[in-house]
Amino acid sequence: MKYIIGIDLGGMSAKGALFSENGELICEEKIKTNKVDGFEGTLQKLAALAETLAQKGGVSISDVTAIGAGAPGVVDSRRGVILRWSNFDWNDAPFTETLSRLTGKKVYVANDANVAALGEAKFGATAQYQSSVLLTIGTGVGGGIVFDGKLIEGFHSAGAELGHITIREGGLPCACGRRGCYEKYASATALIRQTRHAMVEDLQSAMWEIAGGKIENVSGRTAFIAARQGDETAKKVIEQFVGYLSEGIADFVNILRPEAIVIGGGISGEGEMLFEPLRKAVDARTYIAMDIVPLKIVGAKLGNRAGVYGAYAIAKENL
Repeated sequence: MKYIIGIDLGGMSAKGALFSENGELICEEKIKTNKVDGFEGTLQKLAALAETLAQKGGVSISDVTAIGAGAPGVVDSRRGVILRWSNFDWNDAPFTETLSRLTGKKVYVANDANVAALGEAKFGATAQYQSSVLLTIGTGVGGGIVFDGKLIEGFHSAGAELGHITIREGGLPCACGRRGCYEKYASATALIRQTRHAMVEDLQSAMWEIAGGKIENVSGRTAFIAARQGDETAKKVIEQFVGYLSEGIADFVNILRPEAIVIGGGISGEGEMLFEPLRKAVDARTYIAMDIVPLKIVGAKLGNRAGVYGAYAIAKENL
């Protein structure tokens, strides 16, 4: 039997998984990563991770036919080069060439958010659909676009930067240099900021008790917990956030009209308290209503495994 390894590279850790050729996940492993290791040192760690996965899975490394990877930053998947990963100061880093040299395997790489989108599309929440958009709601807003089972990456794989469409002209400054970017209003970071602002305006809100009386304890869940207790200020925070989130989604729907939108990140765990009003808000903003052209809005299913599943899919499709 032949095997494929999927790797999800991050700034603090890298997750790896060994798959059979037909997509069965056999075993997983996780290692720490650090900027000080440099490019070559990091890839040496990834090569060692591949060896560890083969041993843990009880297979010979010679039976591994390929390695797929998701990596942060701007990744030219066709050339296998990380054009820029600012957090690690990587520029024009020959990822596939180097990891192939270190492992003796065929290597394929794409942007980590795109890879996660492919993982959900192939094995997760949207496996039954041919077209979907994944939005990962975290520190920022990332994601990926899958049509006809293929990633839509743009020229040099530099597209699908979903968090950097403008939803407020002249709005809040973004780290990218623009103002009013989607992620400044619809990320978990933005929700925390919006929650804190509402708490300062309403010192009687139940959100204070939930946060232990300390505004620095506010999380992305604080408003949702308080809203379930009937707190009106918290309900308004959620209504505002859903409005921002729906603005971007409506733009993606109007341009691409996928079959499904998938929401990933911790906020997706809020379930129908998020999704029911979000569906209504998106439907009100899209050019063609959902009763004419259906659209599913669902939560991601694979969690932190989406990256390794997508990395497997990248390698499998390229073999």
